Amino acid sequence: MKTAVKRLEPTKIQLTITLDGSEINPFLNKERNKIAQQIAIPGFRKGHVPAKVIDARFGFESIVSESLNEIIPNFYTKAMDKRKLHAMGQPNIDVVDMPESANSDKNLRFKAEVEVRPEFTLPDPATLTISVPNSDVTEDDIAKHLEDLQHRFGSLTGVDRPVQQGDFVNIDIEASLDGTVEDTQTGMSYEVGSASMFAGLDDALIGLSAGDTANFDAPLLSGEHAGETAQIKVTVNSVKQEELPELNDEFAQEASEFDTLDELKDSIRKQSLLDAAARQANDARDAFIDRLEEGLDIPVPAGALETTVQNHLRGMADLSKLTEEEMDSAKKSAEKELRDQMVLDTLTETLDIDVNQNDISNFLTAVAQQYGIDPSQFIEAVIKNGQFESAVVEVGRQKGMVAGMRLAKFIDADGEPVDLTQFLGVEEEDEAEESKSSTKSSKESTQKSDSVEE
Repeated sequence: MKTAVKRLEPTKIQLTITLDGSEINPFLNKERNKIAQQIAIPGFRKGHVPAKVIDARFGFESIVSESLNEIIPNFYTKAMDKRKLHAMGQPNIDVVDMPESANSDKNLRFKAEVEVRPEFTLPDPATLTISVPNSDVTEDDIAKHLEDLQHRFGSLTGVDRPVQQGDFVNIDIEASLDGTVEDTQTGMSYEVGSASMFAGLDDALIGLSAGDTANFDAPLLSGEHAGETAQIKVTVNSVKQEELPELNDEFAQEASEFDTLDELKDSIRKQSLLDAAARQANDARDAFIDRLEEGLDIPVPAGALETTVQNHLRGMADLSKLTEEEMDSAKKSAEKELRDQMVLDTLTETLDIDVNQNDISNFLTAVAQQYGIDPSQFIEAVIKNGQFESAVVEVGRQKGMVAGMRLAKFIDADGEPVDLTQFLGVEEEDEAEESKSSTKSSKESTQKSDSVEE
């Protein structure tokens, strides 16, 4: 196999692959044998028809054309591996030359245009010192948790007074455009100050009593005229205020499994520390990836970007009504996602990370359990839908990120070392050897999944 690469763009190449007769003959013979099993030709036993007879009866070029379905994917993959190219999409194939007969000197030659991952060099994670926010938990944090718990066990009591911030009101709303009523909602419950409805609603409500009405202008939130300024009429039906339970041992017994308020506070403090540590670990992950990308110009393949943007927008009711800001936000999000993926893929290769059978099984099992699906059925569906290779890639990225973060040094805002062991784990001495020994089984499993997909 001869290969030649022409770079069309920083993220797009043209790969030319040339194959001689000895390389394509096994595929041609496989196609001939398949035909021989399906036909009956006088003078020959079924399945034992000579190649020359098959070529003469069905045409040599037809045999080659049918065989291309296996030849092209097989040698395209080998050529990409040989050239250490990483595809970011499906190739466009163009067959340039084909042999005209079994004895022809003409080689099979085809070209593949495909977007590829750009080349860039990452910094050595071991040289990085990365700062992350502190994971402190204050008494104010504990008090906020207790207050949230109070609200969960609070009650609403009707009051005969004007509306105040934090009250719960029952209201009717009418929205009009140029005197035409566009929408009406009655008997709606609303927390004053939540700013969860029309802009200006909170200001309009404060000071009203039950039976009062107020008018104001605000943009419509949905529908055919979304974004247009409408005239809003709001009527207050009733006003209620929230009564919070007193913080004492009795409240602790009602709201939790603890007997005393002090025990409840201790529990909240411990959980808050765990949550803060988890947030710090997430901050460390994001900071680690950002630091790897710092100063690097990593172009994103246009086709892959368009596909990812469409995936981000999939499921939205009407794409034609998206604002320019919303489209720009979706594009930036997709660019960030693709750039992070390319960086993690490169890091995984740089650190020589292997993905073994247990890694994939554990990953797919965890995802299945997260969605309440039987793991064996989920794994079977992943293979059937051709998503097994995507799972392998995702596991590789996760392992690469963890391995890289283990090498880097993390400090908090005070310059103190940050211990991420509970999130990154500890690398076992024989982990690398075990991973390498199982690489073969992982590749075989991938090949099996490809076979099932075909």
